[in-house]
Amino acid sequence: MTDARQGLTGLLDTEAIRKDFPILDRTVHDGKKIVYLDSAATSQKPRQVLDALNTYYERHNANVHRGVYTVAEEATALYEGARDKVAAFINAPSRNEVIFTKNASESLNLVANMLGWADEPYRVDRDTEIVTTEMEHHSNIVPWQLLSQRTGAKLKWFGITDDGRLDLSNIDEIITEKTKIVSFTLVSNILGTVNPVEQIIRRAQEVGALVCIDASQAAPHMVLDVQALQADFVAFTGHKMVGPTGIGVLWGRQELLEDLPPFLGGGEMIETVSMHSSTYAPAPHKFEAGTPPIAQAVGLGAAVDYLSSIGMENIHRHEKAITEYAVKRLLEVPDLRIIGPATAEDRGATISFTLGDIHPHDVGQVLDELGICVRVGHHCARPVCLRYGIPATTRASFYLYSTPAEVDALVDGLEHVRNFFG
Repeated sequence: MTDARQGLTGLLDTEAIRKDFPILDRTVHDGKKIVYLDSAATSQKPRQVLDALNTYYERHNANVHRGVYTVAEEATALYEGARDKVAAFINAPSRNEVIFTKNASESLNLVANMLGWADEPYRVDRDTEIVTTEMEHHSNIVPWQLLSQRTGAKLKWFGITDDGRLDLSNIDEIITEKTKIVSFTLVSNILGTVNPVEQIIRRAQEVGALVCIDASQAAPHMVLDVQALQADFVAFTGHKMVGPTGIGVLWGRQELLEDLPPFLGGGEMIETVSMHSSTYAPAPHKFEAGTPPIAQAVGLGAAVDYLSSIGMENIHRHEKAITEYAVKRLLEVPDLRIIGPATAEDRGATISFTLGDIHPHDVGQVLDELGICVRVGHHCARPVCLRYGIPATTRASFYLYSTPAEVDALVDGLEHVRNFFG
């Protein structure tokens, strides 16, 4: 045990938890056990989720809502039961506020398109403004750029300080009476920064603007209470929270979902259809056209059960300890520069860094030979890299199954990288 590891508190029983994740026993490159440090991109899946998916396909596979036979009714119950689980997980006032999408990107695009097609008072047009931030994932930049180009609305954003925080010094000039929507990330996927939600929402509410929060890097790691957040929309994705790929969530306030128009048209989202016109089903089905991601929703429900059984407070406490330890250890590495907050305060379990003049892709390839899985690139957040004048970063991200020993393996691996490149 390193000296830095002494005194670590709040850790989960990772030995027991890791037994639930079959892939963590894998070896690569002549028997090297994998050290998985890329959960910000996608988390690994426990047996409980894998079993739920298999059981659905083996025992209950049918389309939902329309069949009256037993298997179809079972599939519908499982699908809608997953909605109930997600609603409880995020403390939604109503299950009808939970919309299933294929990922957080689709959730954010859904909000942008609803506002582009909406009537007053929600409509975005050339006389209005859209606000986001410089630290967003591309999924929370490009949809607003597209909406701005289509409607003529002005796109504005908050910049980033040198230490990786949002620069809110001009908040009254960025969020104005013309602002219709403020969309920002709760936790940055590249910097790890936890943003000051209350201050931003308070200003948005002062001018009557709607607020959309990208919680993709928050929902897996901390208690997510949509009522406490007081936002109007919250988006997140299943595959980062030990769930399957192909399932995302958009939560929206009931009255907004009732007033706003649908994004996709097709089966299931209708009430009546003639060749002249159609009327729409109530939310959430109004926004779930066609056959939905049924198995994926069932898997997400199992993921919610798994995380809830451990406790989101306990997961957050574990990650905070791991992150604090990782920051301390990484700062011991010569020539290493953390991009973003260089402390564990107000940051999530994601750390991006550069290592001297060694390109991050080279860092990632050498680490891979040691079995260490990290992310390299701009992490779909290229404006952040431009802000700091770097081509890319290496990113290590931690989760409930991460251990101090894996942090040590990363630090030792980085020393190997430095030696390899002289």
